[in-house]
Amino acid sequence: MQAFRSSSRKAFKSYYQPFTLPKIIARTYAMPNQSIPPLNDPSLFKQNVAYVNGEWAKAKSGKTFEVHDPSTGKLIGTCPEFDKADTDNAIATAAAAFPSFRQTTARQRARMLHKWYQLMMDNQEDLAKLITWENGKPLADAKGEVAYAAGFFEWFSEEAPRADGDTIPASIPGNRVFTIKEPVGVCGLITPWNFPAAMITRKIGPAIAAGCTVVAKSPGETPFTSLALAELADRAGIPKGVVNVISALSNTAEVGEALTSSQRVRKVSFTGSTGVGKLLMKQSADTLKKLSFELGGNAPFIVFDDADLDIAVAGAIASKFRSSGQTCICANRIYIQEGIYDKFASAFAEKVKGFKVGGGYDEGVTHGPLIHDRAITKVDAHVRDAERKGGKVIVGGNKMPKLGTNFFEPTVITGMNMNMQLASEETFGPVAGLFPFETEKEVVDMANSAEVGLAGYFFSRDLQRCYRVAEALETGMVGVNTGLISDPAAPFGGVKLSGFGREGSKYGMSEYQITKMVTLGGMGQPLQGS
Repeated sequence: MQAFRSSSRKAFKSYYQPFTLPKIIARTYAMPNQSIPPLNDPSLFKQNVAYVNGEWAKAKSGKTFEVHDPSTGKLIGTCPEFDKADTDNAIATAAAAFPSFRQTTARQRARMLHKWYQLMMDNQEDLAKLITWENGKPLADAKGEVAYAAGFFEWFSEEAPRADGDTIPASIPGNRVFTIKEPVGVCGLITPWNFPAAMITRKIGPAIAAGCTVVAKSPGETPFTSLALAELADRAGIPKGVVNVISALSNTAEVGEALTSSQRVRKVSFTGSTGVGKLLMKQSADTLKKLSFELGGNAPFIVFDDADLDIAVAGAIASKFRSSGQTCICANRIYIQEGIYDKFASAFAEKVKGFKVGGGYDEGVTHGPLIHDRAITKVDAHVRDAERKGGKVIVGGNKMPKLGTNFFEPTVITGMNMNMQLASEETFGPVAGLFPFETEKEVVDMANSAEVGLAGYFFSRDLQRCYRVAEALETGMVGVNTGLISDPAAPFGGVKLSGFGREGSKYGMSEYQITKMVTLGGMGQPLQGS
């Protein structure tokens, strides 16, 4: 991760390593039942407004929606309920800003992004508190997310000046052919709640670097982090109308359709479920937009009997239980070769027993709540289904009502089989089901049986097997002897029903560009005077 400076590298590392947290005492502000962590800069907390044309704007209808702390259920605050008219106005603003912004030099855009990156790092603690408040993840994880999110601005600030075209040898004498990279135009960005900072910066970073303007729809569950980033965009000197951040909850479908159906929006990027991705793709068909979709996952995690057991256990812990299992690339189906199945299960279970579940600000907490009660219902259903079909819960397996309605014990289940719901459905929660397997072919076939193909992982010390299995897995990303694959420098995306397009890396920039070919004729004339 060469792009990271030492300060952000240290914080990024903490993204994957839970550590002891100081206990933070919540402070009560003006609204009833509303508790907010003490921010160094309270102006980063924006209520009842979205960010359009460089100004803080309310919904024209005056409607708002409530956002609640998933740990306590208490009210955090309210945000404007944008509708189609509000969204169309934001799109018009972005369209008006595009002609002048596209003319800025790559170096100018690079400096804007780098300043935005630095402002994020300068306000890392406050941004992390906001993430923990509305998302629930432990503060250590939230700090790591801020560094990871800021890393996309730093990475794309360095990529902006390197959007090179090509000179192509022509087949016709006298012709000269070259290509130039141009921004695609206004971009509609729709982001999820599980990484409130990183998912929006991973999309805005390359868009700005390419010279595009954006309308970003913040997640209804976690809008305040996005709005804080909009405030920092303003401080970074991003021109008015270039970055617009809007919000909606009940009107989410209406806002999405406004973005996909608008002639002015030339690109839509979406991270979310496969079902919603299919709908957005249909809605985009009439205007033939450029699309990039990062959709559902059901990641296989394979441990062969020649693997280093300690490394494999650590990798499974990191991959499965990060953010309480609420990531699209979490290990969902953990396949263990029969020769080491019992040893792995025992060592893995001991690690999980050491977790501490609680509110994200509390001392020593390693895992927070799930985002809402629907998530709890799905996780509990998967556990109960596995038990009915022969699975044995060896750690956890229950809701935690004493902590709150959104808490579930980190869970390990042995004796899994392919008839269980967890084998074919993404759990998106802290449940690890361990499936036994015998042969390499058998486990690759099981891994590839899913309709989705986002990420896959396997552990082995056999170099030939590493190449063989990595090439055989039908996923867009593969982690070999690691459970952690996220990196601004690495292309992120899937295959099959996990979507298409790539985010991050040098490939992420091209998703926001068009390649224009220019042919010059009559260029083969002899030198004058000869």
